[in-house]
Amino acid sequence: MAANIVFRAASLAVKGSNFSTRAKVGMMRSMATYYTAKHEYINVEGNIGTVGITDFAQAALGDIVYVEVPEVDDEVFKGESFGSVESVKAASDVYSPVNGTVIASNENIVENPETVNEGAEGDGWFIKVEINDEGDLSDLMDEDAYKAHCEAEENA
Repeated sequence: MAANIVFRAASLAVKGSNFSTRAKVGMMRSMATYYTAKHEYINVEGNIGTVGITDFAQAALGDIVYVEVPEVDDEVFKGESFGSVESVKAASDVYSPVNGTVIASNENIVENPETVNEGAEGDGWFIKVEINDEGDLSDLMDEDAYKAHCEAEENA
């Protein structure tokens, strides 16, 4: 289940802190990663989601040379394009996995698009969004389902 996926970094950050065990468990449960069939991911912590393209997508695109992201306070809508990415091979829209309001745009990837290739699911994130409805996550894939989806695409 996607709700049980926990970032390793989160558990490392919590170790040695003054949080109670109960608080640690609650914090870690609130953090999960979900994926779309179009190869976007969303790392969710509370009602904030960090959105970008997956490592699978950046590998398929090749060397990324241009990225476009929305402005802070822009609204994004589930299944609709909010930005784009161009590589030496192709150009592609980037789609929002949820409805929400952009609270941060990663200007670093606009100035240094290669950052997406270096860590698509790390420093190569596109936007942070305040999620309007947690229900938007219900039809997204967890890590295991996404891996199976990628394998099926590669074998098609």
